[in-house]
Amino acid sequence: MKTTNETGFSIGTVARRAGVGVDTIRYYEREGLLPAPARRASGYRVYGDQAIEQLRFIRRAKELGFSLDEVRELMALSADRERGVTGVKQRAQQRLAAVEQRMAELERIRGGLQTLIDACPGHGDLDTCPILKALGSEEDA
Repeated sequence: MKTTNETGFSIGTVARRAGVGVDTIRYYEREGLLPAPARRASGYRVYGDQAIEQLRFIRRAKELGFSLDEVRELMALSADRERGVTGVKQRAQQRLAAVEQRMAELERIRGGLQTLIDACPGHGDLDTCPILKALGSEEDA
């Protein structure tokens, strides 16, 4: 365990500045996404500005739908001065393709749900409910 007397930020301050939870920071440290911080003589973690930047990077990548493994890869690519930009662009293109595929799937689901809702009068006997019948049938919707 590396100890330090230098000034820095507490885990709570870093969490607030980066827009993440304290437990999230600890988790990212365990997962190797964030390097283990220096410790004060008291054992408390002490972080610098770079930790805040890394946490913001991770948070924003997660908001864009990247998995933690993909975030790890993006962080490695961001350090690769020769091939990093190409790799980052390819990774973003792959993520966009996955998002577009998911959107198409959600549109299909939306259409199916709308059809079922339109077919349902909203009253009457449960045994005649078109939504329940469609969900319980052997046919593919």
